[in-house]
Amino acid sequence: MTDGAPAVPAAPAVLSGHGLTFGYDGAAPVFTGLTVEAAAGEVLAVLGPNGGGKTTLLRLLAGSLTPDAGEVRLDGVPVTRGRTGRDALRRSVQLVFQDPDDQLFSASVSQDVSFGPMNLGLPAGAVRERVAWALEALDIAGLADRPTHLLSYGQRKRVVLAGALAMRPSVLVLDEPTAGLDPAGVESLLATLEGLRAAGTALVVSTHDVDLAFRWAERAVVLDRGLLGAGPARAVLADSGLLAAARLRPPWAPGAACALRRAGLLAEGAPAPATPQEVERLVEDGR
Repeated sequence: MTDGAPAVPAAPAVLSGHGLTFGYDGAAPVFTGLTVEAAAGEVLAVLGPNGGGKTTLLRLLAGSLTPDAGEVRLDGVPVTRGRTGRDALRRSVQLVFQDPDDQLFSASVSQDVSFGPMNLGLPAGAVRERVAWALEALDIAGLADRPTHLLSYGQRKRVVLAGALAMRPSVLVLDEPTAGLDPAGVESLLATLEGLRAAGTALVVSTHDVDLAFRWAERAVVLDRGLLGAGPARAVLADSGLLAAARLRPPWAPGAACALRRAGLLAEGAPAPATPQEVERLVEDGR
């Protein structure tokens, strides 16, 4: 797929970038004419090598960078340039960086999570309600009074995400959300995010983890200083040539599916297993 071709969701887009062009300090553009769209209740995976433009795209969509050309739209309406438009975008779209220490700055967990809602000018009772809800959603209510400098890495990631949730966004933009987590931490975080997605929150997720994207995302965008490919995640991630061009390894699931079909354990046309547990069940059922 050529640079600039859109990644179009089946449902109307809640957040989109159209014809986005951006370069840093007069350098060559990171990408030119890029169009991507994310719908409510879906996971859009953004993949590519280091330096390929993933984080730049996320920052443009979340309003922390301004495109040199093109526009960001929220619910189909172009976001106006300037503080008013940027503030409106940030109320609906929350960006969570890969390193939680880039966003933690308050002395305690509850103080950190309350920062955004307080800046909205909400009454104290509404702020407390949002903080309690976000901490409960991330399963860290017991950490409310804990000093942030005493938290583990995984706990810090959850606190930052709770701060984003407390803003009640319609879109969460997540830069490598599972990086640095152990397998149990990954599964716990994915369960939380899946609950948010099921409630209608759109998730735009930058990741190097092709297996995670294959398992979890409805659609995928592959960048390397331009759009290399976009479409249904499993179709995109089954394209070995596209992945090689982006310096990404293929996910294991399509290869496992081929082996299972050859062994008569997976019917033609049946979806590839997305987790090792699904492979184990297919093997057990075929014995």
